[in-house]
Amino acid sequence: MIQLPLSKLSDVGTTIFSQMTQLANENEAINLSQGFPDYMPDPELLNYVDDFIKKGFNQYAPLGGMIGLKEEIARKIENSHQAVYHPDSEITVTAGGTQAIFTAIATFIKKDDEVVIFEPAYDCYEPTVELFGGLVKRFEMKAPDYNIDWNAVKNLISEKTKMIILNNPNNPSGRILNENDIQELIQLVKGTSILILSDEVYENIVFDGKQHLSICKYPELKERSLLVASFGKLFHVTGWKVGYCAAPKNLTDEFRKVHQFNVFCVNTPVQLALAEYMKNDEHYIHLNQFFQEKRDFLRNGLSGTSFELLDCEGTYFQAVKYDRISDKNDFDFASELTINHKVASVPFSSFYKQKRNDHVIRLCFAKKQETLEKALENLSKL
Repeated sequence: MIQLPLSKLSDVGTTIFSQMTQLANENEAINLSQGFPDYMPDPELLNYVDDFIKKGFNQYAPLGGMIGLKEEIARKIENSHQAVYHPDSEITVTAGGTQAIFTAIATFIKKDDEVVIFEPAYDCYEPTVELFGGLVKRFEMKAPDYNIDWNAVKNLISEKTKMIILNNPNNPSGRILNENDIQELIQLVKGTSILILSDEVYENIVFDGKQHLSICKYPELKERSLLVASFGKLFHVTGWKVGYCAAPKNLTDEFRKVHQFNVFCVNTPVQLALAEYMKNDEHYIHLNQFFQEKRDFLRNGLSGTSFELLDCEGTYFQAVKYDRISDKNDFDFASELTINHKVASVPFSSFYKQKRNDHVIRLCFAKKQETLEKALENLSKL
């Protein structure tokens, strides 16, 4: 047998999302673990894709994306955040949000560059930084509030700090950045060359009348930031893997140098369909209300149980503490919940390098009403 070279990611195995989904399938459990809808997207959008396929738009798209889609993205950003990006030179269509994140890190992070992340953190950040020789500096946000101590964050900054990665709204905690957080961040990077990679894939899923504060709303941050978003989250089509990166031209030029040798371009008929669908703002401006109804249904159903509901300001994930039910670590509890009570969740420790255990699990509510009803029926028996 051939001896393999040393693994670049020796500590990385199968993602927790895949693990819990497999466990759910094996036990015929309701899958509230992986973050995808179990209902169909709008037939109008599906018909657009079908139409463009049949019209012959089945070959390569331009490297940066179809201009019609980029124009709609630019219009959406300007209407939502009062920030202007040039469609052709400052917006790049990507194969999902994760590819945009990977490409941004690959573009700018070299050996021994330091990157600050906030845990609980989406699981692609750290491995990608390490893949390109970077060093991760972590700030741990803690239950139940997941607040940021910016003085502690300042202590993570050094001359080697090249990038700060934000996830706003945060998956899995559901926390959003407030105005104080933004002003602290502005002061933190002032006078430095630190880049910001802002993962905002849940930007349109913010609740209770609160406002999503995009990084691009603030000129001092926009000039140094790469903003990432996802159509999978926006239009319930996670399997299409289409997203985008918006950034100033000097950053976009470098981003595209890597993008072209990664995927080069993205699905042509889907891009055209998304562009056509986005011309009607009604297709997404009420998304927060749509998901708030699902969030509230789940929260109301759990309010009579022994689970402690944590705040959920955004995303389509509800965090719950279970320490009144069990003293097991969160992975064991989530596994037991899947096997014995037929509801799959994700343990929060999987979002921390040191496997921090606050007895918290994540439940996805981007599900059909009957799915949530059945899950609540099972959970109410604990």
